[in-house]
Amino acid sequence: MPDRPEIPATIKQWREEITALPPWLRRPLGAASEISTVQRIIKQRQIHTICEEGRCPNRGECYAQKTATFLLMGQTCTRACAFCMVEKGRAPMPLDAEEPRKVAEAIALLGLRYAVLTSVARDDLPDGGSGFFVKTMTAIRQLNPGTQIEVLTPDFWGGKGGKEAQRERVGRVARAKPACYNHNIETVERLQAPVRRGAKYDRSLAVLQWVKEVDETIPTKSGLMLGHGETEGEIVQTMQDLRAVGCDRLTLGQYMRPSLEHLPVRKYWTPEEFDRLGEIARSLGFSHVRSAPLVRSSYHAGIEN
Repeated sequence: MPDRPEIPATIKQWREEITALPPWLRRPLGAASEISTVQRIIKQRQIHTICEEGRCPNRGECYAQKTATFLLMGQTCTRACAFCMVEKGRAPMPLDAEEPRKVAEAIALLGLRYAVLTSVARDDLPDGGSGFFVKTMTAIRQLNPGTQIEVLTPDFWGGKGGKEAQRERVGRVARAKPACYNHNIETVERLQAPVRRGAKYDRSLAVLQWVKEVDETIPTKSGLMLGHGETEGEIVQTMQDLRAVGCDRLTLGQYMRPSLEHLPVRKYWTPEEFDRLGEIARSLGFSHVRSAPLVRSSYHAGIEN
């Protein structure tokens, strides 16, 4: 019998990491029928969801609750964040002018009550993609007047014009009156550079502040991924900074390494620690808090509205 080929060291390491996951991070994906239905509809229309692109562990549950998060403007991001598995590149595909209509049709076919719109960062576009968010919201409302829309936007820093132009891009989306405006700060201030390449802590806080200046009635939301080496004190300070700019809602979840090419996990926070952090967040005045290892940005988003 010939000898079996040796398993590459990288595959061995990855298997070891998967096997070493704490038990609270292992869960079934959910109903296969719900997942396959969504996958079929989005594939037919050549559109994308971050649920699939990011391999979200909660996608089956969210689909069953008639909620999904659509990834606008292609699959290629002009940023290179070290935690994210979305494809990176300096030359994204041209915008699909039909994408707003396709997303609206998919929402109708799926009977979604709540849709979340997010996107890759498009620093190559003059408006950072802010106008495309508005076009998609308009198309959804024309075909699905009963569907609520949450946006999860990048910081719109790309393009020309500096801070004032960025502020106008954020304002353009806010004036379209989403049910909730989400922009994730992702990690504590000390770890922004290694985790969020191309983003800045103060810039993200400003996005949330500008939304409130446009319309203080729009709920704002942000989220952190824990496990990059942050301390509890730094997490609490970030919560306080978010509340200082009027952020209403907060999600806290565990960072899970998508591949060996991404940042390693420095710590797996326990469910009990997430519970304690959630209580601290509520005590600071956040109106809605989701804090658990498998929580992601849009987890139970529709339940909050």
